[in-house]
Amino acid sequence: MKGDLFSSEHVVQPAMQPGMSVENAKCIKYAVNGEMYARQGAMIAYRGGLRFERKGQGVGGMLKRAVTGEGLPLMAVRGQGEAWFAHEAQNCFIVEVEPGDQFTVNGRNVLCFDASLSYDIKTVKGSGIAGGGLFNSVFSGQGRLGLVCEGNPLVIPVSAQSPVHVDTDAVVGWTAHLQTSLHRSQSIGSMLRGGSGEAVQLMLQGEGFVVVRPSELTPQKSQQH
Repeated sequence: MKGDLFSSEHVVQPAMQPGMSVENAKCIKYAVNGEMYARQGAMIAYRGGLRFERKGQGVGGMLKRAVTGEGLPLMAVRGQGEAWFAHEAQNCFIVEVEPGDQFTVNGRNVLCFDASLSYDIKTVKGSGIAGGGLFNSVFSGQGRLGLVCEGNPLVIPVSAQSPVHVDTDAVVGWTAHLQTSLHRSQSIGSMLRGGSGEAVQLMLQGEGFVVVRPSELTPQKSQQH
């Protein structure tokens, strides 16, 4: 067969070592040698001796998901082989979590991750009831975390002198040690008159980075995720 479709740009190559790598802008490849985790339904192809099983969250995890709506629907992938993961043709990126690090990420942006990483669902500090239920997944340990994002994400440095305000529907995640709180950018009078539609943001302070996507989550997309 000939043609651009069969060029080296598109034909996959065997993995050089176990673990996660970016196959292309829309897909992550994982060379499995043991066990890894991915969001349910994200596998688009695989080869080799792999088994896919729904990962139970336990009673505590089920309760957290029922209360927060943030639970990660995961599957365990076990065996030896290669698997490819993608989600709605969103852009894919890899975060390397090192010992002592924590990365807080919105569950809708998680694609796959190493079994050596652990995660917990936590309330975003400072959001309170008024935040409409701001809950994120906090990853820790040592390993790689594969993320998806609509468009190319913005990674914004946060410093003690320059806090950053982000739309709660656009934020992807942020690094450990950042303090969070809700910030109201409009007066009550302005909101009653219609306002700008950007009444409340999440404010991050400290030293680190926050990742945001270049689009807001619409109600229709929120139901899909």
